[in-house]
Amino acid sequence: MKVLVIGTGGREHALVWALAQDADVVEVVAAPGNPGIAALHPAHDGQTIVCRPVDVADHDAVVALATEIGADLVVVGPEAPLVAGLADPLRAAGIAVFGPSKDAAQIEGSKAFAKDVMAAASVPTGRAYVCTTPEQAAEAIDAFGPPYVVKDDGLAAGKGVVVTSDRDEALAHAAGCEQVLIEEFLDGPEVSLFAITDGTTVLPMQPAQDFKRLGDNDEGPNTGGMGAYTPLPWAPEGLVAEITDKVLQPTVDEMRRRGTPFSGLLYAGLALTSRGLRVIEFNCRFGDPETQALLPMLKTPLGGLLLAAATGKLGDYDKLSWQNGSAVAVVVAAKKYPASPRSGDAIAGLDQAEGGDVRVFHAGTALADEELVTAGGRVLAVSATGKDLDEARQRAYAAVGQIRIKGSQHRTDIALKAARGEITV
Repeated sequence: MKVLVIGTGGREHALVWALAQDADVVEVVAAPGNPGIAALHPAHDGQTIVCRPVDVADHDAVVALATEIGADLVVVGPEAPLVAGLADPLRAAGIAVFGPSKDAAQIEGSKAFAKDVMAAASVPTGRAYVCTTPEQAAEAIDAFGPPYVVKDDGLAAGKGVVVTSDRDEALAHAAGCEQVLIEEFLDGPEVSLFAITDGTTVLPMQPAQDFKRLGDNDEGPNTGGMGAYTPLPWAPEGLVAEITDKVLQPTVDEMRRRGTPFSGLLYAGLALTSRGLRVIEFNCRFGDPETQALLPMLKTPLGGLLLAAATGKLGDYDKLSWQNGSAVAVVVAAKKYPASPRSGDAIAGLDQAEGGDVRVFHAGTALADEELVTAGGRVLAVSATGKDLDEARQRAYAAVGQIRIKGSQHRTDIALKAARGEITV
């Protein structure tokens, strides 16, 4: 099988690595890829892993590349090209695609659309007002009271949400959005659950938890994610089945009923509140950094799984198979992230950090005169596995300690409360 992976970030690096572990995958092409992907070694004899330049916004160029390499499957990693409809011309060319159509990707592209789908499918979620003027936003903010939850309706690279008790901050964020959702605050621990779907069958992955705030103890601004871990030792028994039955399957069924079937990766961000399960948001692709923790734990060969989803044959799978133990991913971010991340700083120590049960996935990196440098806010995700969360944490943070980037920042408490047994539902 030849697979083309679209994207440059940490989740794409993790996807290429995981696809290479599948003995049926003979070639993985990443477009445009990143330095970490370019440095990957094949996992099987005769296998090749290469990066090819392409303008992801040029749909004709992507179709031409997929046709040129004879791709059996195209995996579209980031949300922006999915929302822009990249999957549609690829499918029209007869190429199998893992990723939803433009119409189906609106479940992430518009939070108002997602709320409408949830209402039609009777999926439990928080109450929300859709506002298009500052006056409407102010009225909704005052109706809910603090803490205020203000969400940009469109894509915002994981940074379009403000949760604050400062009314002026909430109003300022709303004023900067063309259309905004004001939502009720949802208490309780949060869960990320990914599901592979072909538009009919839904196969849930094991749950993960990510950390959105920049600093320890969930302080500081929202980010695209500063770390994640899986599985969740504190999760109630039957949680995955409940989420599948109440959230994932009804949503997939509703999308199909509307004539816009959702095929690909459906990501549900959820809160386990005092009033029960509630959906915070949907995404239409693998999430970052949960992907960097989840994929090293997956035993089911990824290439065949994604191809089955892309070709409507996911019903051939009973369930997914997972490694024993735990995984922890810690994000190393650039100086001044998320406001104005600095680029061009040298990255050193990766050879000492990687190895054994530790993998370093590149996100915001580039080569400058053959030297690896920072080129984005979240630079690396250091992912480690272990027999339990304590061991996975120890390995991940030991590796983070080997990495040297001037002014870099990372959280020190990823999975700490879970490892200590301090999370309750």
